[in-house]
Amino acid sequence: MVLKVFFPQCCNRADSGLLVGRWIAGHDSAVVLTVIHYPFIPGQVKQYIQQMQAQSRVGLSVLGSWSLPKEGQEGMESFLRDLSTIFPQKRWLQISREMGKTGFNCQILNQDQTQGESTKKDEEGDGEGEQRENQEEQKVIFVHYEQRKVMLSQLHPIQNGVPDPQADPPSELRQMFQTVAHSGPLFFMDKYDDGPLKSTHWQSEGREASIIVELLKQASVPLCLLISWLLSVWTWICNIRIFSLYPLRFLSTKLSTCVQLSYRTEHMRTLSSPKTATEHTQFMRKANILVSFLVDAALGMLLISWLYRDNHISMLANALVPAADHVAKELEELLQWLMGAPAGLKMNRALDQVLGRFFLYHIHLWISYIHLMSPFIEGILWYGGLSACFGLTFALSLLSDMVALLTFHIYCFYVYGARLYCLKIYGLSSLWRLFRGKKWNVLRQRVDSCSYDLDQLFIGTLLFTILLFLLPTTALYYLVFTLLRLVIVLFQGVLHLSVDFINSFPLFAVGLRICRPYRLAEGVKFRVLCEEPGTALHLLMEINPLKSNTVVQTYRTPTYSCYPKDSWAALVKKLFVGELIYPWKHKTTKTD
Repeated sequence: MVLKVFFPQCCNRADSGLLVGRWIAGHDSAVVLTVIHYPFIPGQVKQYIQQMQAQSRVGLSVLGSWSLPKEGQEGMESFLRDLSTIFPQKRWLQISREMGKTGFNCQILNQDQTQGESTKKDEEGDGEGEQRENQEEQKVIFVHYEQRKVMLSQLHPIQNGVPDPQADPPSELRQMFQTVAHSGPLFFMDKYDDGPLKSTHWQSEGREASIIVELLKQASVPLCLLISWLLSVWTWICNIRIFSLYPLRFLSTKLSTCVQLSYRTEHMRTLSSPKTATEHTQFMRKANILVSFLVDAALGMLLISWLYRDNHISMLANALVPAADHVAKELEELLQWLMGAPAGLKMNRALDQVLGRFFLYHIHLWISYIHLMSPFIEGILWYGGLSACFGLTFALSLLSDMVALLTFHIYCFYVYGARLYCLKIYGLSSLWRLFRGKKWNVLRQRVDSCSYDLDQLFIGTLLFTILLFLLPTTALYYLVFTLLRLVIVLFQGVLHLSVDFINSFPLFAVGLRICRPYRLAEGVKFRVLCEEPGTALHLLMEINPLKSNTVVQTYRTPTYSCYPKDSWAALVKKLFVGELIYPWKHKTTKTD
């Protein structure tokens, strides 16, 4: 039988006293948390342990004694051994260390007070060998761990909530991490306290704290109250009846700026919530949202400083109208080319002229609209640039909406061409089934056999011939405007991906992984610390940090999908049959 003792490195040179910790249930191992120094009163120790149990909800107990011989303390080891009668345990660990040696001596006293020795014990007298022959030999392995890192780390995968009693019990390593993490109240007592007890642990030299963090905690209370009040006012405004009308409600689901505004509103509600983040996942979610919001605001302020310096907004406004004219001119030349003989192809001249003049008329309408709005463009850009005060994501969302408005004529061309092309494709497929004596059964959603008379076949042949010979002309216009539409959708997709990246990327978790990798633990590794002949094995436990890609996948903030999730095969199928390709989806479901 092997007994594992998890021993904190900070207690290797602690003064003699009592070992306080916990026996891990279901495993033959113990976790040492602190050493209470001599002198002490046993009644005060019992009272102190009961208080710590009530605060930490960890089954603490006195595991045994720790002895580090000093001058004038020759009888300390026998005194500590006698304390096993005051603190009754099934097993009493009596650990001692001699000055100048790395290994520990460990004796185990059972409940019936028979003394058993471990193989870790250093060289002892020959008279005690007879007692060891009558008892089962028990080996001891000391696992040294850095208490501060283990307490602040989170072992993955995360187990939140109340554990299921029917499920498998937690592993020994997870119980050890949870014991140290939940024993925070035990580490509040340091050497500067005036209490009757003194102890050694990772904060025994003084509590680790930051004045800046404490000031921020104090300032966060009125700030959260102010944000909560502003959010309540904003919610009241959004719930006004006029905003629930169909046109406004429809636009709010399509405009990227409205979607981002609702998304940040939800984030601010999460941050200003009065509930304390009790679980690790909740804390990481709030921290990631806060860091993402601060980085977003900082990038927005950098954009504002660039826009409103050196008259950049006027330069952009002056370049926008000539750019729109240039695009319109290129579209007119493209339509003139399509109305002729593009690439030597012979089109249906009548349909070609009708479609070309129809699209040219729309271009003239759009140019007139741009020139009508040209005096107000600089003001729109000036006030629109102020949206970057709320963050770079608002500016990118507003840019995506402006691109959608400025290219609305191209979208109309694409819709006209796609609808006409789709009508002909479905018409040809239906008439092709007529030739084969079949029809589409709408109720059963399948193709059934059907008999047609001569008149139906004659009319179907005429319609099929007309649609088939008009298809190349329609397909050419559809192909050209679909390519233009895909370019715009690609640009908007890049903007949406940038906004989604800023909103969802776990900056705080990645920062922890870089600066303090032990905070996110994937597991542990052991290294031999001391292996002397005739002594027990001493291992050093080191934390394996979580992989970077696992950190991003685990702590990525759920976002609203702003881009299509279709596969490449589905996208190609939609393009072939003429179904519309949208740069957005309904923002009703979250994606992880």
